[in-house]
Amino acid sequence: MAAATAPQGWQWGEPRALGRAVKLLQRLEEQCRDLRLFVGPPSLRDLLPRTAQLLREVAKARSDKTRGDPEGPGGAGDFLVIYLTNLEAKGRQVAELLPHRGKKDANQDVFPEGSRFRRQLAKLALIFSHMHAELSALFPEGKYCGHLYQITKGSANTFWRENCGVRCVLPWAEFQSLLCSCHPVEPGPIMQALRSTLDLTCSGHVSVFEFDIFTRLFQPWPTLLKNWQLLAVNHPGYMAFLTYDEVQTRLQAYRDKPGSYIFRPSCTRLGQWAIGYVSSNGSILQTIPLNKPLLQVLLKGQKDGIFLYPDGKNHNPDLTELCRAVLNQCIQVSQEQLQLYQAMNSTFELCKICTERDKDVRIEPCGHLLCSCCLAAWQHSDSQTCPFCRCEIKGREAVSICQAQERSMEVRTTAGDSGDNCHQEAAEWKLESVTPSAPPLPPEVPCPQRPQNKGWLTLGLTMYPRLERALWTRMV
Repeated sequence: MAAATAPQGWQWGEPRALGRAVKLLQRLEEQCRDLRLFVGPPSLRDLLPRTAQLLREVAKARSDKTRGDPEGPGGAGDFLVIYLTNLEAKGRQVAELLPHRGKKDANQDVFPEGSRFRRQLAKLALIFSHMHAELSALFPEGKYCGHLYQITKGSANTFWRENCGVRCVLPWAEFQSLLCSCHPVEPGPIMQALRSTLDLTCSGHVSVFEFDIFTRLFQPWPTLLKNWQLLAVNHPGYMAFLTYDEVQTRLQAYRDKPGSYIFRPSCTRLGQWAIGYVSSNGSILQTIPLNKPLLQVLLKGQKDGIFLYPDGKNHNPDLTELCRAVLNQCIQVSQEQLQLYQAMNSTFELCKICTERDKDVRIEPCGHLLCSCCLAAWQHSDSQTCPFCRCEIKGREAVSICQAQERSMEVRTTAGDSGDNCHQEAAEWKLESVTPSAPPLPPEVPCPQRPQNKGWLTLGLTMYPRLERALWTRMV
């Protein structure tokens, strides 16, 4: 009877597999105690105990027979089989590189900076970092949420859910076939390069989390693989599986050539880019441009004389053609909504934070609208959550607003995006029921010229709380 009611994962020995994984991580942690092995970020000394603790939380949550985790193909059970198998394999590789405590003949080649063994250990640390981030995203606090995971870019989310349903992981061959139906890729070296970029954990599978990271890095969706080929395959400044310290070391050779730069996917903020460059005074700096397409950042950096020589080379690839494809989306507002705002002596276009400029940017994935100046000031204050709903800001998208006759407001792609044969960016925004008459206007509140602190930034929302909640609520 117990076997009949036990969770499916418990029938294939999942508890034992989770236990073995935790013990493996503990053994590796013991081997990592030598201070000469300290590198970062990412650091195995930090990652190993954090991953072990998360696996304990997963085991505890999975032992609950009343949970409702999807257990079909590509669900929680399948993901854990793939994850734990991969963890064991990568753990063995790390163990072979690390010196065994107390052994005189332990491998000493891993200690010198720049050695081949040290480089292999740094790459494995990056993979462990990706694996921890993936497990945290799909099993927050140990509870499975992979079937609910929302991909940041709207078109990418639509693509995954229409083709993969609630599955959170697919074998590479199946995913390759699905993606090529939308974004064709020639078989051979290019396809292998795509796999190495997408498969962050090197498991031979693609998870919804990894797909989210890839589509955030190489946005926009209509030219996704063109962007990837130009930035990751052909661009001399791209570096894969490079740590912060290794970027510093590589750029040392170009300290007498200001404007030299390289870029890599950030390991601390997955889905964003980290750019290292030599400044005008010969200093080596690294920066993470928040939630902006890399194409735009590199073009602006070139114009400002900051990013001129990719990996010290004199030829800087021209990115202007792809940047032209990043067109604003048009948000159409119904007459009913316009009348509601007119009744309160305002307009839908007006940013509700500063009440000075029109909305021109949409936060992803929550979809709230505001002006780019207010978003920049908000993020400059080190806040990476939406000022309206406190959802994590994973991206931003330029938009423009125009009047329409439809009863609902639609986010539509412009004519430039309509050529995409796979999907068009489309999402509906609808009003909740509100009272027919407009609410009484509150007293005039003088607004400063620019946001000063986080508390004031929500002023526009609190002035008209009921109407704002109705207009900002996104119905999925």
